[in-house]
Amino acid sequence: MKLSKWIGLSIATAVMFLAACGDGQESAGNVENSSGTYAIVAKSTGNPFNEKQIEGFKKAIEEQGYQVIEKTPDQPTAEQQINIIQELITQGVDGIAIAANDENALQPALKQAMDQGIAVTSFDSAVNQESRQAHVNQADPKAIAVAMMDAVLDLAEGEGQFAILSATSTATNQNTWIAGMEELMAEDEKYAGLELVKIAYGDDLRDKSTSETEALLQSFPDLRVIMSPSTVGIAAAAKVVQDKGVSDNIKVTGLGLPSEMAAYIDNDVCPYMYLWNPIDIGYMTGYLLTALAQEDISGSVGETFEAGDLGTKEITEAPDGGTESLLGEPFRFDSSNIDEWKEVY
Repeated sequence: MKLSKWIGLSIATAVMFLAACGDGQESAGNVENSSGTYAIVAKSTGNPFNEKQIEGFKKAIEEQGYQVIEKTPDQPTAEQQINIIQELITQGVDGIAIAANDENALQPALKQAMDQGIAVTSFDSAVNQESRQAHVNQADPKAIAVAMMDAVLDLAEGEGQFAILSATSTATNQNTWIAGMEELMAEDEKYAGLELVKIAYGDDLRDKSTSETEALLQSFPDLRVIMSPSTVGIAAAAKVVQDKGVSDNIKVTGLGLPSEMAAYIDNDVCPYMYLWNPIDIGYMTGYLLTALAQEDISGSVGETFEAGDLGTKEITEAPDGGTESLLGEPFRFDSSNIDEWKEVY
């Protein structure tokens, strides 16, 4: 997507977000004469990537004239998300969009929602195929895995130890990307010089991600790269590496928000990283959810739906046997473009 279009969507989203009312953990948009209510359930509070996704979702729902309910659990657990889903079923919402903390544990609650006529889609972190009608995926998981492995290979200068700082151990999206990375290491000789010494889990919490990074540095003095497929994790890891003064020997890369990572890219702690526009993920999810709820589509392969400013999107087969719709390819952020993007999100 062109920068001008991303900026335009993000500015419009920011205006809508500032105009909306919210109480932090739960908020409902004030839309008069609304004829539908759609809920978004994020992973946890304090996750800036999720916050941007929520902004995009709100814009998509509210520009269609519907009401939005935002729900964010205090901790990134399936148990809290299940409680939220039950509350939304009781409220009789028209649709639920959820970023799963556990792909399987949510199935009974989400199936109950669908049995009662509530449309269900996951986004970012998928629920299993039985628990949704469709999923919004930010990019092809294989493309993400290749981008991450090639970044590690480059920053390690072809050989040495690296570690992964992930989100939770049950996060569907991170686990899929990591599995793809491990598969590449096993099958492609160009990665033969790399050694994955540990997969650590910061649970998408800043404090825990910080302590996990500190433990990695202490346990593996020869570490060359920390790769974090978590916007919370990469920012925490970069700060630790910077504060410890070890950035000449250890580099950080992964998936990060430009606004949070600009300083670390400028000082070469994180020479480059990848991501996609989280506002667009939420925005696309909002349009997919309403299309499902209104039965414009069923979530079957080959169907298309209109996603507002993002244009027409197609439903395709997902790796887990369900269906999904892809936003686009991962985008590289480095010193040549970070200054323009840090003002966007």
